[in-house]
Amino acid sequence: MKTSAAKSSNVQRRSSLKVSCVSASPSSARSPASTGAVKHAMTMTEKILAKHSDNAGVVPGQNIWTKVDKLMTHDVCGPGTFGIFQKEFGENAQVWDNEKVVIIPDHYIFTSDPRANRNVDILREVADKYKIKYFYDIKDRGDFKANPDYKGVCHVALAQEGHCKPGEVLFGTDSHTCNAGAFGQFATGVGNTDAGFILGTGKLLIKVPPTMRFLMDGQMPDYLLAKDLILHIIGEITVSGGTYKAMEFCGSAIEGMNMEERMTICNMVVEAGGKNGMCPPDQTTYDYVQERTSDPFEAVFADAAAKYIADYKFDVTKLEPVVAAPHSPDNRKLARECKDVKIDRVYIGSCTGGKTEDFMAAAKLLHKAGSEVRVPTYLVPATQKVWGDVYTLPVPGCGGLTAAQIFEAAGCVTPAAPSCAACLGGPRDTFARMNEPEVCVSTTNRNFPGRMGHKEGQIYLASPYTAAASALKGFVCDPREYM
Repeated sequence: MKTSAAKSSNVQRRSSLKVSCVSASPSSARSPASTGAVKHAMTMTEKILAKHSDNAGVVPGQNIWTKVDKLMTHDVCGPGTFGIFQKEFGENAQVWDNEKVVIIPDHYIFTSDPRANRNVDILREVADKYKIKYFYDIKDRGDFKANPDYKGVCHVALAQEGHCKPGEVLFGTDSHTCNAGAFGQFATGVGNTDAGFILGTGKLLIKVPPTMRFLMDGQMPDYLLAKDLILHIIGEITVSGGTYKAMEFCGSAIEGMNMEERMTICNMVVEAGGKNGMCPPDQTTYDYVQERTSDPFEAVFADAAAKYIADYKFDVTKLEPVVAAPHSPDNRKLARECKDVKIDRVYIGSCTGGKTEDFMAAAKLLHKAGSEVRVPTYLVPATQKVWGDVYTLPVPGCGGLTAAQIFEAAGCVTPAAPSCAACLGGPRDTFARMNEPEVCVSTTNRNFPGRMGHKEGQIYLASPYTAAASALKGFVCDPREYM
């Protein structure tokens, strides 16, 4: 339901939140601005971009030079990014800050493809040449555990390694960099050329996006997950409804989510065309960040009078489990409406659906059902840490069993090495790649033709609950059948 002026209860909460920040030294009284400009109300995105461009205020549509706090690249785009940097800035040029560049191999890792392997070799060479502090290398592809520096999927690793902080600006050579908006930071994907320019200058020229606000209120039903909410939203506004817009998520349902669930929400804003996603930071955010880094940060919040290009309001208690049917993320259908769709496989993984909470949810449903899956069910933890959690953390309410034990009892395929794997197809020998025209229920983020391999494959995007239920049924299945 769309409303004209939904007001979020968490827009202004500075007084009750403990925030780490950089203290400013005392200064003399400021003289009046020569332009005579008057500060105006701003959204979270506008405030971050104003600060990073040394402006008192910015407005949607304004072109600004923003300073960059972090630049991330990976094995697919990293070689091209550094190639452009070297061509345009010179072979002897140095990157603007070797501690603000993060290189994470994750896409085409566990493959015998020589070109994919060469990409990782190139990253190792440039990391050494430019003395990049944060290069999460992998040398032994035969045993990922033998590579302590290797992390896995870049967007989840960025968060786990403390690179995501409220109020900062993060660019990455991957469209799902918007994942980090869950931390109240401006995060978005860029191409190799823009990334190469950032390597040399630490700045980028961008246009300030207008902001859409999504108020999600109500207690989340026990059969819904964050994936259901974002699929519902994309189905509501379509894959072009958020084109070059910031998408801000607030309300009691968002406040009740942990950081991994918020990441799921922000991760898929690009599937609606969004420039970036944003969740207001709170104590949940601060606790997660401060457990992973001692670096200071300064959170920002939208002004009460900030202007939004659109306001949407949802009562999550009235929503049902949904899927995105082939071949578009906005092809929203209720899971129960697809109960006659026979499937060939299930895939649980990716930056969207391969986090610890995702595997805990799937394992919980499988344990409660007490039966075995009817189709091959592939499991790909996003990072080494997630893989470790799958094997060591007890699943709540499951008698002390780990997710790995539950998956084994249910007949799932043994969890694979952490990487992007089949989420985007990859070389033919990629784990769980769809090399045949099969029907798959997946916790990933895109279901375009050929996305997971075979161009005639059919992908139903779903939550971990729905994926697990579908694995048990052999058909697309509403998880409430097993809950």
